[in-house]
Amino acid sequence: MKVILLQDISDLGRKYDLKDVPDGYGRNFLIPKKLAKQADKESLAWLEKQKLDKEHKAEEDLKKVQKIASELDGREIEFLIKVGDEGQLFESINQVKISKKLKENGFEVRKDQIHLQEPIKEVGEFPIKITLDQGLEIEVRLIITGQLEHEAEE
Repeated sequence: MKVILLQDISDLGRKYDLKDVPDGYGRNFLIPKKLAKQADKESLAWLEKQKLDKEHKAEEDLKKVQKIASELDGREIEFLIKVGDEGQLFESINQVKISKKLKENGFEVRKDQIHLQEPIKEVGEFPIKITLDQGLEIEVRLIITGQLEHEAEE
């Protein structure tokens, strides 16, 4: 029996794959649990439409990500952080803070997309790699400037 998988099934296939399965497995398990539908002329046409829709969505997503990448690549992100008398930062900069700063600037970047080996704990400029969806990699420059605590209070 030929079936179209409606979701990923381990050891069988991925969503929208066309598979040959034993009749009993298809009729008694896959189809009743809505894991697959029988492959007939109508469902094969539906499958083609689903694949086309998926391709169009992937193309649109790629265009969106490329637009974000072109706007964000090479951009400088500035942080003004309180420092002590000897220049030590009172807080460290991590992926969460970078992600929030990017959101404030209009860029939706998740913290797991930001590559930072360890939180930054000093003043300076740091290149940060970001891997966007679709595997696009960009680099932004993080500029951390210090502000003495007593200057911040004035």
